[in-house]
Amino acid sequence: MRRFGRTWFRAALVSLSLSAVTTGVAVAQQPPTSGLTEPVFRVSKNDPSIPPAVAHPLDPAIQLAHQSLALIRNDLKDYTGVLVKREKIGDDLGEHEFMFVKVRNRKIQNNQVVVPFSVYLAFLKPTAVKGREVLFVENQNQGKLFAHEGGMKRMLGTHSLEPTGYLAMAGQRYPLTDIGIENLVVKLIERGEKDKRHGSCNVELVPGAKVGGRSCSILQVTHPIQQNHYEFHIAQIFMDDEWKIPVRYAAYSWPKTAGAEPEVIEEYTYQSLKFNVGLTDADFDVKHKDYNFHGK
Repeated sequence: MRRFGRTWFRAALVSLSLSAVTTGVAVAQQPPTSGLTEPVFRVSKNDPSIPPAVAHPLDPAIQLAHQSLALIRNDLKDYTGVLVKREKIGDDLGEHEFMFVKVRNRKIQNNQVVVPFSVYLAFLKPTAVKGREVLFVENQNQGKLFAHEGGMKRMLGTHSLEPTGYLAMAGQRYPLTDIGIENLVVKLIERGEKDKRHGSCNVELVPGAKVGGRSCSILQVTHPIQQNHYEFHIAQIFMDDEWKIPVRYAAYSWPKTAGAEPEVIEEYTYQSLKFNVGLTDADFDVKHKDYNFHGK
């Protein structure tokens, strides 16, 4: 992936600082477990002020997201890494799930898909999901994904599932087709534009954070007053200072009682990323020699 100097991000930081007061941040990670870390973050609290000259406090953040999206679409063909996910389904907040990911981004020429969006997941932990594999290639297998469980459940075989069907969505907030850094940026832009229609919010750019040992700046959006049209109380987007892409997104709901901490809605953290590694069709084939799909 093409590497850029820091000028672009400095300009974004200056732009955002016009619409919010920036403060320090304390970020901590738990000790490594099998070479992986569960992300734990603490962000300082403050009350940013928005000058009336700014059309909307989210405008600079949305512009930043559009620039990141252009970078991804122009320069990022594929990547591998470890995705750490935690989601609240109903009233239940799940465990952190660790999965090795291979993603090949969609590429379009002359309005035709020349490289299909492709995903392979191998679940690493916790024990309940360890050994699960999922594979999806756009416009193949009648739009369905392949999946099998790990452990003794592997004996149940490989299944071909609709990404939005009941079985594929069990315990998931979003379908597999929404996974990946590019899709994350698209969703962030959509949410930002939606929020602009519902009045103001507080926006901060907080430098000095770390994700997986890499320097990041946090874009934090806060809705101080709970209203039905807001999807979250606080959202944090961790932008890698060098790569200029989001490597972590976390959203929190309003505290249930006065003085309580905000509760996690969803968290997604990308670790150990490697870009443009040259993934091919073989990496997204159920017959791959390193995969364990039955009937391959």
